[in-house]
Amino acid sequence: MTDWYARSAYDPLAKRRFHAATRARLRRLAAELRFPPSSFDLRSNQGGIAVSGEITLHHEHVYVQVCQPATGADSGILIRSCKGRRDYTGGPNNFAPLRLLDDIPALAERVRAVMPRDGAGSEPRESQRRTGSGASRIGPRESPPAVPQPASGDQS
Repeated sequence: MTDWYARSAYDPLAKRRFHAATRARLRRLAAELRFPPSSFDLRSNQGGIAVSGEITLHHEHVYVQVCQPATGADSGILIRSCKGRRDYTGGPNNFAPLRLLDDIPALAERVRAVMPRDGAGSEPRESQRRTGSGASRIGPRESPPAVPQPASGDQS
């Protein structure tokens, strides 16, 4: 069994093992989700020595990326909707813990919750997205409220 939390940064052999094991689990996830082989890409980016890199399952309607966060947070699986395999930004980020790589049916449920209902856009199946820690999802930044500026003739 793979220890998903064993650091692979600064250890090329551990990094190769992490990438190989993760690719295998993402292939199982694609099968669990019944994705035809031609409907997704499976990519691996080793990154630099100080990081784990990332492994990505990019389907026509959902993007799943796995890494070991440098912060140590248990949010190593990123799931977001997308509009095709050339959409690299997709919908809002949803995070899940790395341990779900050992429970593919549960991970598949998390992915299905993010996938578009009709499979054509970036609107999720649920209005409230799930995150790994129960915290609110990370979405687009909102602009802060405008701060009134003094008139040009004001002396303060």
